[in-house]
Amino acid sequence: MKNFILGMAAMLLAAHGQAATEQNKASSAILLQGFHWNSWNGGSWYQNLEAKAVDFRDLGITHVWFPPPSNSGAREGYLPRELYNLQSAYGSEDQLRGAIAAMNREGIQAVADIVINHRVGSWNFADFNYPSWGCDAVANNDEWPGRCGGNDSGTSYGAARDIDHSNTLVQNDIKYFLSERLRSVGFTGWRYDYSKGYSPYYAKIYNDASSPNFCVGEVWPGLDYNNVDAHRQELMNYVDGTGATCGAFDFTSKGLLNKVLRDNDYWRLRDGSGRPAGGIGWWAQKMVTFVDNHDTGPSESCSAGQNMWPVPCDKVMLGYAYILTHPGIPSLYYPHVYDWNLKNSIKSLINARRSVGVLSTSTLSIQKAENGLYAAIINGSAGRLAMKIGPNDWSPGAGWELVTWGNQYAVWTQK
Repeated sequence: MKNFILGMAAMLLAAHGQAATEQNKASSAILLQGFHWNSWNGGSWYQNLEAKAVDFRDLGITHVWFPPPSNSGAREGYLPRELYNLQSAYGSEDQLRGAIAAMNREGIQAVADIVINHRVGSWNFADFNYPSWGCDAVANNDEWPGRCGGNDSGTSYGAARDIDHSNTLVQNDIKYFLSERLRSVGFTGWRYDYSKGYSPYYAKIYNDASSPNFCVGEVWPGLDYNNVDAHRQELMNYVDGTGATCGAFDFTSKGLLNKVLRDNDYWRLRDGSGRPAGGIGWWAQKMVTFVDNHDTGPSESCSAGQNMWPVPCDKVMLGYAYILTHPGIPSLYYPHVYDWNLKNSIKSLINARRSVGVLSTSTLSIQKAENGLYAAIINGSAGRLAMKIGPNDWSPGAGWELVTWGNQYAVWTQK
């Protein structure tokens, strides 16, 4: 009887989403960031996403990261005004529902961009409506003179009011926002924006209340290339702070790719223990890897978008050859797939990953990490995969099939 009850409990948790959290298993998930910095411009972006649902499925996408869904003081969505109002520059609530429903028909889950570190008022600095909050929702170190809340638990954000997450009303309203309002339109996963702005303890509270099946935080600290471990420790601290209920974007691997693809110092991709030098070298299961996103890289072209911390434009495919062959959950960037015409090359890498069963927890052996060359062999659940990036030649030897290649990268499989 006890085993039956435990089994039923496990089934209920799975149905509610907890047991299926991609960051808590050996995941085969592939995330697509389904927008870029300028996606709000030019009509309903949601309708564009809806039209591409079948194409996303054929590409191998399992989760699509949507832009911030709430009404916002900035068209990009990152200055949320009325959290519960899901009319945004990306489209109407009905169009949002239609896009998510189209994803679900193709077996794809929708991940919402959760911007809860800060907020702007409807007409003034802090007249918060829908939901209504008072001055005690604003942290006491905020720039607004009317603030009367408690201490900010993270880094201040100057463009909006910093929210005091210790406030019980704030917590309850955010729990409702996630578990009821966003769930009601079909979202099942969260991407927490500006995660260093508030304690990961609160992300755990919100996760426990909403049970997402995908959870990743944006922790973007400064990277000192002479002290890489300090950088990835910040990622680990965030994951630990959420009680391991949420993963983190692997900004360490991202920053290393920026440098090695520019300067050819590929030795930086291996740490002193022979493991990948990014976050995936310490806790790959919790890392979401990426080449660029709406903040770090360009958008429709190499000269468009924010372009704050990009991979060299002519080396983007080397970045994908790295993240799509390595452990962690890889994330694709919409412009690379559709605006930069890299879809077929990226799909070939995804096919190679899937053919040998590379998972978020897969092990690997780095073969070369030197100036001009990085090479590794990755162990999948159904075979092995070998890869190289960089201008120097390398081959895994006999018994391997070359399955995809391009300028300065190649991938082999062995089943």
